[in-house]
Amino acid sequence: MDTQVTRAGTAVGGATMRAAGHDVYGGPEVVALRTVARPEVGTRDVLVAVRAAGVNPADCAEIAGEPYVVRLSSGLRRPRHPVRGHDLAGVVVAVGSDVTAYRPGDEVFGAGRTGTFAEYAVAREDTLAAVPAGTSLVEAAAVPMAGLVALQALRDRAPVHPGQRVLVTGAGGGIGTFAVQIAAASGAEVTGVCSAGKADLVRSLGAHHVIDHATHDFTAGNDRWDVILDNVSDQPLSRVRRALDPDGTLVPNGGQFHHRFTASLGQVVRATVSSPFLRQDLRPFLSTPNAADLATLADLLRDGVIRPVVDRTLPLSAARDAIAHVAAGHATGKVVLTT
Repeated sequence: MDTQVTRAGTAVGGATMRAAGHDVYGGPEVVALRTVARPEVGTRDVLVAVRAAGVNPADCAEIAGEPYVVRLSSGLRRPRHPVRGHDLAGVVVAVGSDVTAYRPGDEVFGAGRTGTFAEYAVAREDTLAAVPAGTSLVEAAAVPMAGLVALQALRDRAPVHPGQRVLVTGAGGGIGTFAVQIAAASGAEVTGVCSAGKADLVRSLGAHHVIDHATHDFTAGNDRWDVILDNVSDQPLSRVRRALDPDGTLVPNGGQFHHRFTASLGQVVRATVSSPFLRQDLRPFLSTPNAADLATLADLLRDGVIRPVVDRTLPLSAARDAIAHVAAGHATGKVVLTT
């Protein structure tokens, strides 16, 4: 059934869609393809026919319900909103009455207000950007969450300048692949920490040096870096600081999920509390989607400054496989679901 949308933006007509959802917390096996109602559209919302949706570690954490801190927003005992997914790229189907930036037929990418592992999703106007020429919808879907973290970390939290030495852990992952490119484009001397199998890719993205995390501990040597973006956060802050220049800046990624109860919240708190008493600057943060930064990423895509690294694309019906691959930490760059 086709969706009818009033100018006020409220979906009517009882239309349905396919979506990958779950009613209980658990592993990828709890996710199943189902038929659900299409989301309603508010006055500042955009209804998008999702063509591609990026899969992030945050999605896997919300499906698992672990770390338990994620349940504060997703539901304590069971998922409050069963359809998962944050990143999307697709075609505008309808807009709310107060939307001015988009019209039906526009290709957009960004963050969904409703789950994006679905044929349709609703997004706020201020969390979208136009897909730039030359970028496919699959590539665009790989950008939002990972690209925003990398951009906001290296432009805002630890502004990177030409000639600085920058180290990126998890350099072969979703955030890391964008961070290496952004740091290199800023004129920095970039070192990427990753597995040996991802070394050639990381070099091709602009890294001047690559460290194999399985054979070398970057905190144990004599090298020092001006900026460290720690996307892995598997070592204590005190140890990572050994590799930081005395006047350097460490950005612990606040979106990691290793700790069963609090994710990376403990490390964020420790960094925030200790930073005022240190010569080194510790700047944890959580990324926030916004139209201006997505437009900046669109410009970087259009100009060829960054390129998304897509590990694989899978159909929506194979959402379990995509989630399992990302949850296991095997992805090189991003995994994308297509409808």
